[in-house]
Amino acid sequence: MEWSFVFFLNSVLLGVGLAMDAFSVSMANGLHDPKMNKGTMCKIAGTFGIFQAAMPMIGWVCVHTIVELFASFETLIPWIALALLGYIGGKMIWDAFHEAPESETCASESTLNLRELLMLAVATSIDALAVGITFAFLKVSIVPAVLIIGCITFVLSFVGVAVGNRFGTRFQKKAEIAGGTVLVLIGLK
Repeated sequence: MEWSFVFFLNSVLLGVGLAMDAFSVSMANGLHDPKMNKGTMCKIAGTFGIFQAAMPMIGWVCVHTIVELFASFETLIPWIALALLGYIGGKMIWDAFHEAPESETCASESTLNLRELLMLAVATSIDALAVGITFAFLKVSIVPAVLIIGCITFVLSFVGVAVGNRFGTRFQKKAEIAGGTVLVLIGLK
């Protein structure tokens, strides 16, 4: 496929569609940690962007190399996403009701650890595997497409964290419950 405006527009629109889960989860993370600094916001957005770009590439590679193995795994994808998002969302709701008073917690410490961030990134980008499979059959230029998808996801995720962070400072406990509920609902979707 040739590079064209239509290809670019399709990639941007696809990136926006794929990034909506990451945007919602990023907003939930911003709600969960109202004292989050810009570095942590970039780390969250960057992780989501990298995974959203990597998953279509992995799907594309699977079609070209290990189709039979991937086909048997495909039916488990929604259940894996549900388990990961349900766990993280449930933990956020639990923490909202069982959190230590603010004076006992470290104000500069982020409540989202690396393991949880990676689980969220996998859970929100796992549907992009199917996009990579589609790319393989449509003979799409994979590298520019995944770069566009990753950049769009980074921007939307950063905006989501910032918006969630802004509202989280006002409504911390309720926002944390809402954020956890959003994660569980995305997993059920």
